[in-house]
Amino acid sequence: MTSSPPSGRVPLALIVDDNEKNRRLAREVLRADGLRTIEAASGGAGIALAAERMPDVILLDIELPDMDGTEVARELRKEARTARIPVVAHSARPYVGDRDWLLEAGFVGYLEKPIEVSEFPAQVRSYCSSASA
Repeated sequence: MTSSPPSGRVPLALIVDDNEKNRRLAREVLRADGLRTIEAASGGAGIALAAERMPDVILLDIELPDMDGTEVARELRKEARTARIPVVAHSARPYVGDRDWLLEAGFVGYLEKPIEVSEFPAQVRSYCSSASA
């Protein structure tokens, strides 16, 4: 089970998105709320960064240039080092009522784009203490 970050430690969110504007908005909103962020523009870079930095949560776009987000989530689940990091699908594609395949792919949840700025930090923080599959 993934637990919340140790007392006094600020959660670290990895944002994996090929759209620089989406990464920047997520980064600015999360940092304004006190979270730390790191970023990757591709699935492969996201996998490598996750293994290196061990974030508390990964916000993963579904459509990436090098590999599908579901492939990235599956790869993260295969590796012992990253298997327990909560991975949240972060996409503009609507998945309401059709989230089973996201869970099967290794995601713990889904956040829709565009983000709701006032709610986004709390939504992300809620996944920092969620259990991963």
